[in-house]
Amino acid sequence: MRKSIEDNYSISDDKASLDVKTIHGFLRNSYWNKGIPIELVQKSIENSFCIGVYYNTEQIGFARVVTDFAINAYLADVFILEEHRGKGLSKQMMDFIFEHPQLQNIKAWRLLTADAHGLYAKYGFKAPEFPERVMERKIKIW
Repeated sequence: MRKSIEDNYSISDDKASLDVKTIHGFLRNSYWNKGIPIELVQKSIENSFCIGVYYNTEQIGFARVVTDFAINAYLADVFILEEHRGKGLSKQMMDFIFEHPQLQNIKAWRLLTADAHGLYAKYGFKAPEFPERVMERKIKIW
């Protein structure tokens, strides 16, 4: 599925259009995946539902949804390259995700963020209702 938006921008769920080098270039410098090897980025893309944002044919944004397409979804690795920010592209990408036919009726969406609470709150995200029920396990792999 591809959606054109203004000023030569578009959004697509076509994995074949993704530029793994651009995605890796951003993620390896992000606070949440600093130093991630490209092989792990490739594997995460292979095993997720992915969205690319493009200016003409150049990839300038990305989001990944880890999901069973029925009950649970985890939104991850959301970004727009800095030079393209401030144009509403993050909102367009979120709209595309939540309107996508394959992602309808998912009961529970989750994400982690340090700095985009305002954006995600517009889409119904909030602090966990029962934080005492939330657990996590992390290991250092790179």
